[in-house]
Amino acid sequence: MSKTEKKKSFLKKIIAIILGFGPGIFAIGYTIGTGSVTSMIVAGSKFNMQLLWVLLLSCVFSGVLMFAYGNYALITGETALYGFKKHLKYGKVLAILIIVGITFGQWNSLMGILGISSNIIYEILAVNFDGLSSHKYETVLITAIIIIVTFYLLMLVGKYTFFEKILVIFVTLMGFSFVLSLCFVQPLPLDVVKGLIPTIPDIPGGKMLVAAFVGTTMASATFLSRPLFVKGKGWTIKNLDQQKKDSITAAILIFIISGVIMAVAAGALFYEGKEVTQVLDMANTLEPVAGKWAVSVFFFGALSAGLSSIFPCLLIAPLLIADYQSGELDTNSRQFRIITAIACLVALIGPAFGANPIEIQILSQVFNVFVLPVVIFGIILMLKSKKVMKEYKTNIGVYVGLFSALFFSLVISYNGILALLDYF
Repeated sequence: MSKTEKKKSFLKKIIAIILGFGPGIFAIGYTIGTGSVTSMIVAGSKFNMQLLWVLLLSCVFSGVLMFAYGNYALITGETALYGFKKHLKYGKVLAILIIVGITFGQWNSLMGILGISSNIIYEILAVNFDGLSSHKYETVLITAIIIIVTFYLLMLVGKYTFFEKILVIFVTLMGFSFVLSLCFVQPLPLDVVKGLIPTIPDIPGGKMLVAAFVGTTMASATFLSRPLFVKGKGWTIKNLDQQKKDSITAAILIFIISGVIMAVAAGALFYEGKEVTQVLDMANTLEPVAGKWAVSVFFFGALSAGLSSIFPCLLIAPLLIADYQSGELDTNSRQFRIITAIACLVALIGPAFGANPIEIQILSQVFNVFVLPVVIFGIILMLKSKKVMKEYKTNIGVYVGLFSALFFSLVISYNGILALLDYF
């Protein structure tokens, strides 16, 4: 085999691995959006690597929850909310509360995502076209409308595999962009080690960021949608091992990509004493060290993160409602088209009012925290029920992980309430 052929076959293998990624790609799409990118950059610029421990714990618990929800789906053949409604005493109320809570958080998040993505495109255009700077509001709004209409039209023609392939492209671009950015700036190794020791920054906004961190990394939407995506992939009880590997891989990749983003911000901004309050600040993360080219790479990563989150955020409400009704999502139904159209209109509120998308984004991540304990408690009840799980027994290690995650989510929810009281 010639060198060129070897290179081609190696490339083919890499592409096959990337495209062979299962429902975990949706977990990365949900988790690492502009919300996550914003939280990581703001945290890195303000607190160096001090919140790395929060990220690590969130990713470990996310892996456990993805595994638990995925296994539940493969063993029972049911989706989560439908199962809650069917098997739990107050399951109907619980399921409706979860739908309302998650939809509220994700639609808020969509506003921030669209705002940040439109601002990023505006900044790229403004660098190349001088006259645009006096028309920022109009450019951002028109860009936001074009993005959301394009995604809505793609939603109407897409099937699960189609969404998965688009997400794979965005997530891969995002990962490469941020890893490349890390080549230009790194935090001190000692700071990375210190970041694994649990501490909460005792300054204004510290509690808010911890809550936002968990809200974005341990996103309830990721776990609840897992059974639907597992079923969409066509997996059955024979794929239990594959489901386990997919959950672990997704959790590891979420930790690596998020940690890299935080490290880039710490290396470029924290040591310089700069903080992030506007979208352009996020781009300037790299300019002093690596010039305009690096800024473009970083922008490209942040934009890929935003676009990879729009699909999952638009899908979440119809997914949860379909899950509650029957456990099947029909992307051709009238209900699907109406709900996603409402989500698109909500997404445009932020850009239409010219709101600061970074503030919207961090606030929406904090709201995501409050549904989390209910989502964890629900799956614990389902796995403990012999009527539901029949002869399948859940590993004691999984229970330890789930109860630890429940305790962690309650502590963070309390922390989130304090943060919101301080903010308002």
